[in-house]
Amino acid sequence: MNTSESLYERLGGEVVLHKFVIHFYEYMDNTPDVADVRSMHPDSLISATEKLFMFLSGMLGGPSLYMDEFGPPRLRRKHLHFTIGDKERDQWLMCAQYAANQLNIDEGLRDELIDNLTAMAKHLQNFTGAEQ
Repeated sequence: MNTSESLYERLGGEVVLHKFVIHFYEYMDNTPDVADVRSMHPDSLISATEKLFMFLSGMLGGPSLYMDEFGPPRLRRKHLHFTIGDKERDQWLMCAQYAANQLNIDEGLRDELIDNLTAMAKHLQNFTGAEQ
């Protein structure tokens, strides 16, 4: 394995990342167990799908599509109007895990992808109440 390659490249680049994002939002749109996080999105997930793809491209070491189009992501600021606690984080990560499991990639790469997404999801948490 060439460790100088980015995670984006090792995953399979644009094609695999597109598949990941499509599976991610299909799961979110069709799974009652993630209804809370789904409710944070507009009825149509088309824009969210494209923006997540663009963001993850840069985050994982590929082209900085989101940054080029919209400027710095400022994820925490853009998500502050949502209550994001453990439940919402875990539901989002359920979508990510499902999507990652649909990809024909090495288990180690899948784990690395989920580790990166888990760190990002934890960073977005803004609610630490004992009960939600």
